[in-house]
Amino acid sequence: MIRPILIHPDPRLKKVCDPVDDLSDELRTLADDMLETMYDAPGVGLAAPQIGKLHRLIVLDCVKEEGEEPRPLIMFNPEVIASSDETNVYEEGCLSIPDQYAEVTRPKVVDVSWIDRDGNQQQETFDGLWATCVQHEIDHLNGKLFIDYLKPLKRQMITRKMQKLKREMARS
Repeated sequence: MIRPILIHPDPRLKKVCDPVDDLSDELRTLADDMLETMYDAPGVGLAAPQIGKLHRLIVLDCVKEEGEEPRPLIMFNPEVIASSDETNVYEEGCLSIPDQYAEVTRPKVVDVSWIDRDGNQQQETFDGLWATCVQHEIDHLNGKLFIDYLKPLKRQMITRKMQKLKREMARS
């Protein structure tokens, strides 16, 4: 089921999410819905707070090449356990901040541990776009948005655009 995506500013996007203690069928369904919502948007990542659920849950799939097999990942309680000193700059966007992009500097390579959909502990090293995406989504779980990395003036400008967009959406 496709879920509505919250638009910034929304207080739920600034909250720190609770760890997932028990993988219920309800949470697995939520994860499946999040993947469907992310693909529909379309995006490469989505965090539970973006659909108003304050669980430490993210989904991502950074495969963009035509004909390449999709690689959907569901991560409960994801955590960066190591990161490279080398950094990458990517122009990031966010489904909760539509049509706004800005360059953000993050570690180029990160090691992430998480619990998969079946309750198994996983660990993987991510590089490039995957590393950027997983860090961006984990930030959501800590109440942080990509615009929080920007200078105050640029952040305020984007926030005002989003407030205007929300007013227009409420009218239609």
